[in-house]
Amino acid sequence: MSGIRSFFEKAQAKLHKQHAGQPITPETLKQLFPIRNLSDEILQTFSTDNHVESLSAGSILYNVNEQATCAIYLLQGTVTLADHNGKSYEIVAGSAQAKFPICSGTKHTATATAKTDVDILRVSLKIMLTPSRQDHGKLEIPEELHDNRLLALFAEHFQNSDHEIEIPSLPEVAINLRKAIQKDVNIDEAVKIIQLDPAISAKLIEVANCPLYLTTVRAKNCKEAVVRIGLNATRNLVTALSMRQIFKSKSPLIKSHLENLWKQSLYLSGLCHVLASHTREQNPENALLAGLVCDIGVIPFLNFVANLPNEYHNESEIEQAIPVIKGPVGAVVLKEWDFAEEFLDVALSSSNWYQNSHEKLTLTDIVVLSRLHAQIGKTASSELPAITAIPAASKLKNFSLSPENTLAILHDAKAKIHEALSIFST
Repeated sequence: MSGIRSFFEKAQAKLHKQHAGQPITPETLKQLFPIRNLSDEILQTFSTDNHVESLSAGSILYNVNEQATCAIYLLQGTVTLADHNGKSYEIVAGSAQAKFPICSGTKHTATATAKTDVDILRVSLKIMLTPSRQDHGKLEIPEELHDNRLLALFAEHFQNSDHEIEIPSLPEVAINLRKAIQKDVNIDEAVKIIQLDPAISAKLIEVANCPLYLTTVRAKNCKEAVVRIGLNATRNLVTALSMRQIFKSKSPLIKSHLENLWKQSLYLSGLCHVLASHTREQNPENALLAGLVCDIGVIPFLNFVANLPNEYHNESEIEQAIPVIKGPVGAVVLKEWDFAEEFLDVALSSSNWYQNSHEKLTLTDIVVLSRLHAQIGKTASSELPAITAIPAASKLKNFSLSPENTLAILHDAKAKIHEALSIFST
């Protein structure tokens, strides 16, 4: 009898531990992304209505492929997350990753198990959809950057002059081809336009034969390349191939910034193409172009900086301003270039890990996932959410982790991406 009583006492203690609730403090909430961005009043109300939940070691927080009912933060202890292939990693309370929710999508992409006794906080998925500061045509300066003189100066220029910023021009071949395809030209007419720029024509043939396109018969001329790729895809590739000159400047001050931006955008575009090709839910050439233009708003800002006296700015102010300006300014540039609305959404939202405007995988989701993959492992990006935690990941049909806890498909395609991007880089 004593053994049975002991068993029930332990079970009752475990049950009590699983349901014991402790108040959550506003101070704790202010350490958590993205709910820390809520007002003090909302955080105070939230803290009185929500409690910490304690779970024993070995407890399953959720299973892979289950529908999610809430987002979860890890406050104490260690949790192991494993994908459907059994590849796993750990998140420890107090670490950079624990500042983000360990899940926030509509479907779980991993199984989460408490490795130790843990304290967690469950929050509504709706609270993750905090309003973005970035809006098309509107540039709001965060409170913590009110002392950034450069940002204040640019914001005044951007908003008080009806966006009379220096918008880079698309190369002529890209403009002419886009206009022609809108008028339903045939392939022969499109080829004539492309061949007016021999460099772009040659690069298009290279792209058609590169590892991004699985083919046994090589395209020998521009027409064969266009036939293989398709007219709409060709339009986007020609735009992408001709954009290199937009990322150049004679100003020594911003030359290095533009070179770094080009390299980052180029790599991101390759990741986007591979991911879109794998998921088959977005056009790969649309995704490639989205990755290339998602941060295009940085260019008008850097051109603005280059025209100021040196005493009006410093490197620190430039670095602080870029995340704030690139979304709304990028949307203005892409609208001027007559890009579709989905590309404007990419510019505005692809730096927001928790954007989730559609149930199906969008171009913005593709860029968000690729951007996170590109940043994981970099020393300058120490505070990133786990890839299993962001809503975009929950929309993937075949989710699998790499050894570095990124998407396996992107990890496995590294060589293919680098080989293909060498065509774009010159």
